[in-house]
Amino acid sequence: MAAKLIDLSMEVYQGMMTYPNVAKPVIVEMETHRDMARSIGTDQYGVDEITNHCLIVTGDHIGTHIDSWGHVNPKAPRAESIPIELCYGDGVVLDLTHKGAGEEITVADMEDAESRLGGYRIKALDIVLIRTDAAKRRFAKSYLTDHPGMTKEAVHWLLDRGVKVMGIDAIGFDPPVAKMFERRKFWEAHRVMREREYYHLENLCNLDQIPVSHGFTVSVLPIKYRGASAAPVRAVAILEA
Repeated sequence: MAAKLIDLSMEVYQGMMTYPNVAKPVIVEMETHRDMARSIGTDQYGVDEITNHCLIVTGDHIGTHIDSWGHVNPKAPRAESIPIELCYGDGVVLDLTHKGAGEEITVADMEDAESRLGGYRIKALDIVLIRTDAAKRRFAKSYLTDHPGMTKEAVHWLLDRGVKVMGIDAIGFDPPVAKMFERRKFWEAHRVMREREYYHLENLCNLDQIPVSHGFTVSVLPIKYRGASAAPVRAVAILEA
């Protein structure tokens, strides 16, 4: 029996909710199937539809994506150097759905979530997915504000366990922008990259559809964008039959 695949990636489309100051995606059909036939000349031979072509303009932090080490650390490699061997491995879902909008995810929260994994302990190179269910609001403006975020201490806790790739089903890995200004704590989870190598995913979705908390595989292979600070991924959970 074939493995079951669960799509953890958002659809990218014009008008979607995007992080503040990130270029919004534009997807425009530049040539229809009939246009192509006319331009190439096959319509003269009865083939009046061939293929269509679209122009896509987008930022590097649109939809489900992985932030490179160089996103925050100017001296570190960027998207083309994200190690793909770290982007395919054993997955773990930590349930943080009880955390409210704007709240911080602390070390105590991580320890509590791990304690509810039925005896499983996070190990080196696990890909840890932080489930908040914020992505269920991804079609509403509240998606920009109604999510919790990681603290730097919680990130260090995962890194100390040997985790290199982690992700969240929210628009940002840190708390919402307004809450960061309120606390005077600015992108502290991101800024861990200035001290240690790690990679995080944002805009995951459908984490609630993964039927187990561990014992599955995650693939988050990035596009090899040279010089970009992040890259889109097609995030998938793979459950063996």
